[in-house]
Amino acid sequence: MNDGNQDPSTRDCARLLMSCQDGPGIVASVTAFLHARGANIIQADQNTTDPLGGEFVQRIVFQMPGLLDRLPALEREFAGEVAERFGLRFQVYPAEIPKRVALFVSKIDHCLLDLLWRWRRGELPIDIVQVISNHPDLEKAVAGFDVPYVHIPVTKASKADAEQQQIELLRGRVDLVVLARYMQVLSSDFLARVGTPAINIHHSFLPAFAGAGPYAQAKERGVKLVGATAHYVTEDLDEGPIIEQDVARISHRETVREITRRGADIERVVLARAVTWHCDDRVLLNGNTTIVF
Repeated sequence: MNDGNQDPSTRDCARLLMSCQDGPGIVASVTAFLHARGANIIQADQNTTDPLGGEFVQRIVFQMPGLLDRLPALEREFAGEVAERFGLRFQVYPAEIPKRVALFVSKIDHCLLDLLWRWRRGELPIDIVQVISNHPDLEKAVAGFDVPYVHIPVTKASKADAEQQQIELLRGRVDLVVLARYMQVLSSDFLARVGTPAINIHHSFLPAFAGAGPYAQAKERGVKLVGATAHYVTEDLDEGPIIEQDVARISHRETVREITRRGADIERVVLARAVTWHCDDRVLLNGNTTIVF
């Protein structure tokens, strides 16, 4: 674990995420419950799709002395006293425990190295525990970050076996998989069995310019904007809920090389934002869309 990621301000803090059908009394009941147990609410965000029976979602950050020891009882009591009453789905995450993350990569290194660098500097609320690649090319680059690197080749014939190796390696060790330019499609079987969400970075506003050479395609089409999209991985290729997007304006004067470089810059920033927001428990799913607080 990188001790530089331990933020003293997160001690005894937790993030409560909840959703249910909207109606009166939800916020009052939640805040009263926390107040009765000596919790101090330090941040609260909420949203509803319709105040008359729409989907209500809320994120509350609170501080409570002795949080980690008290958390099991807190969850049990909240379920019985509040959640059951409102049909409320909820999760509580201790803020001082960083999410354990595995990075998947092929040969392109800019997103991988950016995440590793930010993590080493303590800029990401995560603990990177594993790098997995279908190529050996980046092993030396990763070695300097003191993170285990495993090369698991993937071919059409060996895909199922390779994914089984990946699952066995990650089982019980990670809370999130990040595809940092991993040029493989994860199977529905892998997604069902890995037991964690997965985030992917895509080189454009989805679903434009799919396949090889996206920036060459952009140049040929004379586009004026290039962008990147970070999204959750689902069984439908590049159709998962979108977490973050960004763009840069380009012109006819820029070469494919220049466009590719600018696109890579956006990919790095967008992926880092998405990983940060997910690991700060700021992203709530609402069907195939996301609410990012």
